Amino acid sequence: MEKQQDYVNPIIEQRADPWVYKHTDDFYYFTASVPEYDRIEVRRSKTIQGLAEAEAVVVWRKYEIGPLSANIWAPEIHYIEGKWYIYFAAARTTETNDGLFDHRMFVLENESENPLEGNWIEKGQIKTKWESFALDATHFEHYGVHYLVWPQKDPDIVGNSNLYIAEMENPWTIKGEPVMITTPEYEWEKIGFLVNEGPAVLKRNGKIFITFSASATDFNYCMGILTAEDTSDLLDPKSWVKHPEPVFKTNEETGQYGPGHNSFTVSEDGTQDVIVYHARNYKEIEGDPLYDPNRHTRAQVFTWDDNGMPNFGVPVPDGKLVKN
Repeated sequence: MEKQQDYVNPIIEQRADPWVYKHTDDFYYFTASVPEYDRIEVRRSKTIQGLAEAEAVVVWRKYEIGPLSANIWAPEIHYIEGKWYIYFAAARTTETNDGLFDHRMFVLENESENPLEGNWIEKGQIKTKWESFALDATHFEHYGVHYLVWPQKDPDIVGNSNLYIAEMENPWTIKGEPVMITTPEYEWEKIGFLVNEGPAVLKRNGKIFITFSASATDFNYCMGILTAEDTSDLLDPKSWVKHPEPVFKTNEETGQYGPGHNSFTVSEDGTQDVIVYHARNYKEIEGDPLYDPNRHTRAQVFTWDDNGMPNFGVPVPDGKLVKN
């Protein structure tokens, strides 16, 4: 039996909505929400554990006023056809309207070989069917077609956000009609808020999986999963099947609360799949959970069951990194 790569959690403290991308140069590139919600950082390391001590380079800062001036959330770094892109959400204000923020999705582009260098150019807002609360855009490619998956508020549907998919004309423009692939329907998706958000795509075993996070951002936060056959029409909502139970959730025994908003990568030797996510190590929160800074970045190896489905297990307990 192969030795499982062990990561000591948390990997990085006070970094929520973590996104890790392993590039062809064998560097892991990392970005995430910072507690101040005022900037986008990128760091890189040859190891996942090493991201903790890697220099965090600020590549973009929020504006003083306007649509890019508040609550900079959930950046993701992607490499698409020879260029680097960062997807992120931003708002005009930290205030809410009927419980909803006014986030929209935006894109940065960098042509440099190393995304910690060079210029990040603003490509503007990703326009969708509605001018409504939208965030957490993610990109994937399949059979040469580029897709965007994102959460958004449909003004005609009760709740905060549903997940949508659309084909992309380029990395900052969708084409065609957005297709809804999940809306909060089970009780575990509707605690505190009706939320499906934070999608992440994984392609394995002839299937395409999209994990997402649900419910309020306290200990009720958890992950669900959608599955489609990789030969199916991904723009047909009937191609996507939602698992009826959460696949990753709070575990009192390991002291991990509200795991979610994940990304996927592979171990340093490329042989094992790794889920990267955030969680807190305490249950009770004073005030709004969004402004509690202690959602720490964590990572762990996961396995696969006999049906080709990912088995994430439970979020592992905090450890202590022993340096040689």
